[in-house]
Amino acid sequence: MRDDDTQGGLRCLVTGGTGYIGGRLVPELLEAGHRVRCLARSPGKLRDHPWVGDVEVVRGDVTDADSVAEAMRDVDVAYYLVHALGSGDDFEATDRRAARIFGERAKAAGVRRIVYLGGLTPLHVPEHELSPHLRSRAEVGRILLASGVPTAVLRAAVIIGSGSASFEMLRYLTERLPVMVTPSWVHTRIQPIGVRDVLRVLVGAATLPTDVNRGFDIGGPDVLTYQEMMLRYAKVAELPRRIILPVPVLTPGLSSHWVGVVTPVPASIARPLTESLRHEVVCHEHDIEEYLPSPPGHPFSFDEAVRLALQRIRDAQVVTRWSSAAVPGAPSDPLPTDPDWAGGSLYTDERETEVNAPADSLWRVVEGVGGDNGWYSFPLAWALRGWLDRLVGGVGLRRGRRDAQRLRVGDSLDFWRVEEIEPGRLLRLRAEMRLPGLAWLEMRVEEAGPGRSRYHQRALFHPHGLLGQAYWWSVAPFHAVVFGGMARNIARAAESGRGVPRPERVGVR
Repeated sequence: MRDDDTQGGLRCLVTGGTGYIGGRLVPELLEAGHRVRCLARSPGKLRDHPWVGDVEVVRGDVTDADSVAEAMRDVDVAYYLVHALGSGDDFEATDRRAARIFGERAKAAGVRRIVYLGGLTPLHVPEHELSPHLRSRAEVGRILLASGVPTAVLRAAVIIGSGSASFEMLRYLTERLPVMVTPSWVHTRIQPIGVRDVLRVLVGAATLPTDVNRGFDIGGPDVLTYQEMMLRYAKVAELPRRIILPVPVLTPGLSSHWVGVVTPVPASIARPLTESLRHEVVCHEHDIEEYLPSPPGHPFSFDEAVRLALQRIRDAQVVTRWSSAAVPGAPSDPLPTDPDWAGGSLYTDERETEVNAPADSLWRVVEGVGGDNGWYSFPLAWALRGWLDRLVGGVGLRRGRRDAQRLRVGDSLDFWRVEEIEPGRLLRLRAEMRLPGLAWLEMRVEEAGPGRSRYHQRALFHPHGLLGQAYWWSVAPFHAVVFGGMARNIARAAESGRGVPRPERVGVR
């Protein structure tokens, strides 16, 4: 990072770049014309971010005063987006120590502003009655405000965006349980906010007047109970209406174990989140609007924020997101560096085999799948699936293919549609049979040396509700026969050197 301002914009330090908000804030700051430095304990975790080549990355930890001091050098605005949630029972002491170090080193380095994203806390609840999670967030805010550096403490409740732990808990509970026996905290009132609005305010906070040293409540336009959030999520996601039966016997501790069983969100994270839901978290002031007025259409409603979080799947682009670490389309999309449980369930069946044939021979077989050429495995299973699809009003296998040897994007291919094709390298098909979810079949060809190639095959399924979960696990036992046989026979067909072979020649008809 330069010592002068010839490049324009502010010089920003972002901690938590490997986290949910930090990983989405960095490209927003770059887009606003600022220069960014990221402080990370494990810089390697940033390598899959599309923006990593545009920022300076330094190794360090917020509990290490020397590394924080080095990271603060020549910085105008320092973003504090880390917390020790899930790191053990002593996370409050760790948060306290880290906040003090951060504030002290920012003051010593002449940083002009600190921006901190904390949690929204109830107005009339004594601090000792708060959950440890909310109590620690509030304490960190106080420490930074007292640091001597002008600080903006932004307080948010549930953040709606794919990858947010709170949103993923809501997502999985609603999608997987059509009937729920829930704790009494489902009646707690909450003011959620879309991740795009959080990022907009975070970026704007960098330019707040120097005399602003205070906290701000930030939230969306809707105040809802957790039960209402689940019901409205189900409606936006086009799930059947959920039946919710609250019972008073589920304590926060029991709730976290229940969440851990139903969802892939770790209990170490679920527990502090469920404990925080005991208290109403609603904005008590909207003073941030005086400094950073919302543009037309903002802040997003709860329904719109959920729709945006689900849009990637709606557009059938989630496969590209998960498979190739492409540039995310929006801050509400999942990132490749998000936890495995972020972005909703996505089940995969992967097969890879070495092929004793050149890549172009293998590609001719891949591009020739379907129609009269067949699917290179267990023909009865494919035929049965086609008949079943027609029985429920689907297209079945009757469409065949436009050309026996060549495909292009948009072609129908039996009960698939060509979603993406990179000649000689990639064929991705999207299922158009009737399914309780979305499915893709992806086939890749790679060079593996002189006269050799590598075939990689991947089937993906994004379930829709509990029926989608049941469907995947009911067909999973047959994958070894169907998909395993397909990979082996495609390899054999390529090795035979016959280009697009007749299916009966490789024993699949």
